[in-house]
Amino acid sequence: MPLQRTALVTGASSGIGKAVARLLLARGYRVFGTSRDPGALSDPVPGVEYLPLDLDDDASIAACAKAAGEIDVLVNNAGESQSGPIEELPRAALERLFQVNVIGAVRLTQLVLPGMRERRQGRIVMVGSMLASFPLAFRSSYVASKAALKGFANASRRELAPYGVGVTTVEPGSISTGISERRTQYIAVDSPYAEEYRTMLTALNANEAKGIPAGDVAATVIKAVEAPRPKPLYAVGSNAPLVFALRRVLPRAAVERMVYRKHGL
Repeated sequence: MPLQRTALVTGASSGIGKAVARLLLARGYRVFGTSRDPGALSDPVPGVEYLPLDLDDDASIAACAKAAGEIDVLVNNAGESQSGPIEELPRAALERLFQVNVIGAVRLTQLVLPGMRERRQGRIVMVGSMLASFPLAFRSSYVASKAALKGFANASRRELAPYGVGVTTVEPGSISTGISERRTQYIAVDSPYAEEYRTMLTALNANEAKGIPAGDVAATVIKAVEAPRPKPLYAVGSNAPLVFALRRVLPRAAVERMVYRKHGL
């Protein structure tokens, strides 16, 4: 390992990504953080080197990877939160969500992997969501995108392990980051799902308002980055140890009912 390791953290302008960048910097890493428009940041983390990145643009992804150069740690954190009845999700919105949350992250991973493999060292962390393990009605597109990201991590882990590259997923539960204000929503004015959708959204927003701070998730990401043998999955928040234990022993239908009840459904 070099004396100073280099990390690339996507979505480092706010929330989890910003907290991860700050912690990595404090632990001696050289940190590149990404933002769609670094010049517009009102409160950047001093010491973090910000790079422009639009995960919906292949050229931007390639330029970001080139600018960062050889990195030891990639934290795929940037993404979009989306909600709406499956019947009413526009194709264009679905395509954008999967491009940003999945395909863009995978492409960036592909671009940094050759250097990690050649140096026989590296850590890749996919920041997912506990909703990938505990699906919620009216969040189908977001759930599916995070499940896909975890799928890439799980399937590639064995491919990369012989080259000293560890791949893991961190699944946060409810987090107090203000994401409820940035979530894209797709529901028709006269939607037959409107009442249940509003019930779910009210509960979801309340849970997020009472959720754990981004710093707690960031600490878990650091744990995954620095573990000699990182676990496949780290979950944090929303009583993760208890609910994952229940998931192992209860029937799937019972777990789904628990999730629905927590969201008023």
